This record gives sequence, structure tokens and C-alpha cells, in this order.
Amino acid sequence: MSELNFVTVGDGTRIAYHFDGDAGKPVLVLSNSIATTLHMWDGQVGELSRHFRVLRYDFRGHGGSSAPVGAYSLDRLGRDVIELIDALGLGRVHFLGLSLGGFVGQWLGVHAPERIDRLILSNTSSHLSPASYFDERIAVVRQAPDMSETAEVFLNNWFPADMVAANEPVIEEFRAMLLAIDRQGLAGLFAAVRDADLRRTIALISRPTLVIAGEHDTVTAASHSELIAAAVPGAKLVVLPAVHLSNVEYPAEFMKAVLDFLH
Repeated sequence: MSELNFVTVGDGTRIAYHFDGDAGKPVLVLSNSIATTLHMWDGQVGELSRHFRVLRYDFRGHGGSSAPVGAYSLDRLGRDVIELIDALGLGRVHFLGLSLGGFVGQWLGVHAPERIDRLILSNTSSHLSPASYFDERIAVVRQAPDMSETAEVFLNNWFPADMVAANEPVIEEFRAMLLAIDRQGLAGLFAAVRDADLRRTIALISRPTLVIAGEHDTVTAASHSELIAAAVPGAKLVVLPAVHLSNVEYPAEFMKAVLDFLH
């Protein structure tokens, strides 16, 4: 992948982004999980860019984006996307978000429906609790000497135990991604998840919506996806036999669900 490009949003934060695919194609924005970078989608970009102009970006606090100090909010993460696509001169886009990216997708569907064509919400939730869990994770991340312990927690939450135990190459790739995450940025994003509650407002989403669930997801349980699909008018639900990063664990099935919905 060539070098990242940057847009500076309203509060002075630099957001890193990258395009793949021909400029004439419809734009598909990909939004990551917490504690990953836009490279989370590396396995999907080759196929997706045959059909779309794929726009990937790093959350504030992660990857190539800058990491302002303090708690972040879902509202600010959503506005980062709006300001990014505004700066790039884009009108209406498809949006695919996984985990935290799915929270952002829901926010966009509620607050900026005129900018969204089709919406895909994967392995996500409208609300995660208790707040005390996230407060504890924020304290641990800030006090730890490095990301090594936190990285293993994430890996064990994201993938089947046998994949982690076998230390497959993809596990090593994600471990390296995790170890490089800015801890202040991670704490800021944990706060955004802690404070987010879209359970009532997602009933306002009017755009065509696909919800992808992981049958064995211990982070955002399949029941959370079922609730989203029930709340969003006309939403379609697909359940994959995955844990949390279904795009990595079941790439072919994930891609089929995405492309069938977007075409």
C-alpha cells in the first residue's frame, strides 16, 4: 500500500486515509474495529476495489491519525467521517463498519442519512455495558508499561482459541498491529464505546441496512446484532459462524454477504 494521506478535521486532529480502486466507481468507506488500523481490511480490499473506490481511514488515536488527549465521543467519531468525505468532495457513500466501525455506521445512519447509500453493520452493538468495565480497561491501558497484556486480551476476544493457540500468521499480524496502538488513543476510544447508546435512535435509520453477526462473538454478541436488525426498518441479518473479526475468520462468506447486499 502506498503512503497515507491526511485530512485535518475541525478540532485540529489529523485523520489518515487511503483510497483503492478507480475514481469512477461508487465509493465504499470501510471503518475498523477498536485497536486496529485500516490494515484490518487488507484481505478484503483487493476484491472490493474491483467493484468500488474503497476509502479506508484510521480512527483518531490509531494508526496514522493523531491521538488527542482525553475521552473521545461517538459524535466526534461520526463527524470525523463526515468531515473526511466533505474534504474529499464525496457526496453519498456506502459504509461498512465492523465493531466500533459499526457504532459509527449507526451514528451516520441516524444523523447523516443523506450521506449514506447502503449501510453494513458488522459484529457490532448499539450499547455495551457496564461502564465500569470500560473504566477498568482505560485504567489498565494507561498504567501498563506497554500493550502486550492488552494485545493478548484482544486476540483472545477476537479469534477462536485454536487460531490463537496455533499462532497462525494472521494472529501475528494482528498482534503486531495491537502492540503498535497508541495507548492514549485506545483509552479515548474505549470512552467513546462506554458512553455510546444508540438503542432507541437506530429506529430512525432509513437507509438499506445489512447486519452481519458472529455466532460465537463474545464482544458484541449475536443477540446484539439481532436487536439492531429488529430495530432498523427493513434491515437484513446474516449470521456467520465467526467470533468477532468475521472478515478475517470467514473472508469468503463475509465478502459474499457484502457484495450480494451492495449490488
